Amino acid sequence: MPEMARFYGIVVQVYYGDHLPAHFHVQYAGHSAKIDIESLALIEGDLPARAKGLVIEWATLHRDELREAFNKAANLQQPGSIDPLP
Repeated sequence: MPEMARFYGIVVQVYYGDHLPAHFHVQYAGHSAKIDIESLALIEGDLPARAKGLVIEWATLHRDELREAFNKAANLQQPGSIDPLP
């Protein structure tokens, strides 16, 4: 499972060969979540409010890159990395 970004203890990943809807996975302090790229809604799991806010802020800034990374990983290609929050 490729790691795309890491910031403030938050790890963002995509899975190779994953299914629609386009989404990404987040790990933080023992919590995990799956987030829809288009709506930025939580599909599965949970995150503390502060971490979720940071993830949504980051994803809003990088939505096009997230779409591209998901599509690459779904097609078994290396998705690359995305800049973290400053």
